[in-house]
Amino acid sequence: MQQYLDLVDETLTEGTYKPNRTGVDTIASFSGQYTVDLSEGFPLLTTKRMDGYRWNSLIHEVLWYLSGEEHVRTLREHTGIWDAWADEEGHLDTAYGRFWRRYPVPDAGLPGESWPADAHRWVTVEEDEDGTERRTFDQIRYVLDTLRENPHSRRMVVNAWHPANATVSTLPPCHYTFVVNVQDGRLNLHLTQRSGDIALGVPFNVAAYSLLATAIAQRTGFEIGQFGHSIVDAHVYCGQGDRGEWYSENLDRLQNRLVDADGKVDYLDVKAWLADVTPTEPDEKEGYDHVPGLLEQLSREPRDRPRIEIADKPLDELVFEDVELHDYDSADGITFAVAE
Repeated sequence: MQQYLDLVDETLTEGTYKPNRTGVDTIASFSGQYTVDLSEGFPLLTTKRMDGYRWNSLIHEVLWYLSGEEHVRTLREHTGIWDAWADEEGHLDTAYGRFWRRYPVPDAGLPGESWPADAHRWVTVEEDEDGTERRTFDQIRYVLDTLRENPHSRRMVVNAWHPANATVSTLPPCHYTFVVNVQDGRLNLHLTQRSGDIALGVPFNVAAYSLLATAIAQRTGFEIGQFGHSIVDAHVYCGQGDRGEWYSENLDRLQNRLVDADGKVDYLDVKAWLADVTPTEPDEKEGYDHVPGLLEQLSREPRDRPRIEIADKPLDELVFEDVELHDYDSADGITFAVAE
């Protein structure tokens, strides 16, 4: 997918050095944006391998979002992607799917505000084990019903961000809101992220929300359209300690070489130069510098996109076996360490 490679190149070439909460330094850029036409194939990256356990993990995560669960007990049977942020019992203090399917509705708002009644069709009154009742709003049901009843609506917004929750959460949602929009009979989905790990997170985000868009389009009778993506802080992790410090002092040297890169093979030359001039990563910190792996991807030509098939059944009834990937041909895998 060339749009992804353009994002990588733009961030490495024009980004700035930026430390962050993980302790692993980054090269970051502001407001990365692009669109992908999903009718031309499914945008699973081909410049590195993303099938096998990676693809399986992605499907399980999307289905977990759609379940509305606030814990990872069932998810961790298939992937440990969220274990680092869950408590001992598997509960998360924030979760995308919980807000997708069970967004909290206040019992009493401020004067002048409008809120749905308990009997509203998208509201559920839940009861805790101690008998406490709370109201939640199902945003996914709202979008599906609106697509059937008023597909030209510009209000099909799904929000995973709650400001009060985000201030105390272990990890507030990175990909925090998406909008479904119909144009000329084609269903489009636009995702906004506050933060995007370009090497590891963004490829999963693109595939996950393109999968979601395809499933929603099929269930509501629309042709699939485009996936739009905006990333406020798009970043490349570049290492810890001396390795990260090198980038703070020498980023301009790297960027001057990238500006002069005139073809894909030149990225390999930049990668080789980087290996000669940067401090070696300690064994326990190896792989936190994502720059070499991304330079390797920039040297590779994107291959034809694969396609996916999703079983014809309600969104809430989809299981892992209902999603199939076909005709996927990729380059070799690249290993990146996760900055937590």
